[in-house]
Amino acid sequence: MLDQPDDIHALFHGAPKTTEFRKLRKRLIRDTREAIGRYGMVLPGARQKWLVCLSGGKDSYTLLAALTELQWRGLLPVDLLACNLDQGQPGFPATVLPAFLERMGVPHRIEYQDTYSIVVDKVPAGRTYCALCSRLRRGNLYRIAREEGCSAVVLGHHRDDILETFFLNLFHGGKLATMPPKLVNDEGDLMVLRPLAHVAEADCEKFAAAMEYPIIPCDLCGSQDGLQRQQIKGMLDEWEARAPGRRGKMFSALMNARPSHLLDPALFDFAGLAPKSADSSID
Repeated sequence: MLDQPDDIHALFHGAPKTTEFRKLRKRLIRDTREAIGRYGMVLPGARQKWLVCLSGGKDSYTLLAALTELQWRGLLPVDLLACNLDQGQPGFPATVLPAFLERMGVPHRIEYQDTYSIVVDKVPAGRTYCALCSRLRRGNLYRIAREEGCSAVVLGHHRDDILETFFLNLFHGGKLATMPPKLVNDEGDLMVLRPLAHVAEADCEKFAAAMEYPIIPCDLCGSQDGLQRQQIKGMLDEWEARAPGRRGKMFSALMNARPSHLLDPALFDFAGLAPKSADSSID
């Protein structure tokens, strides 16, 4: 069915015919569908509209393709609106994504907001731009979602992003936390969804490369070198090289938390835990 030219969305035209690619594609769709179902991303009631954030990186292209595939086959009963926020970074190829989305027939909105100048002005020399840039981007995306009548902002963070964030919080934040696959924003009017939560970064990379999507690098601002996240990524790469499959095991652990075997009394009533009294065992 996946190979029929009249039974495929434009996003998949020209897809490789190899068995390896078909397996990759099916795995991406399966993992995405699993995350959407596991975390209840589609709410009951009226049909929803999702703002799918497209940066031009491998992850966001994979996100758009996977969601479009599921919608195309009637497995995702939501409307999708792709959105790119051009933040004014020097060298950003502003015509690439509009041309791509037009060619693929994907409903979309392109928004220009020069947050780059704000970040450069506010962040001290030698510091990375990422934190402030991310906050400004998120605020604009929330605004766009409201203007477009969307119920959710959908992001392309994958399994490896979630693992890296867990270790960043563990090593530098002193807490057990990571990117949730589904949350409600502080204002309480929008969901933030991560349907690629179960998808490996390597699969996103292989998929986007095989489809020859026009990748836009994420380091246009020159602020990516030496980040703590890159150090964590290197650590996980080294672990994976020594023991293949370790990333998958660690991710499974995030879905198998046991509050009674941690140390947070807000999650488990340690004070109320006591053995049965001797009297209770006597009839």
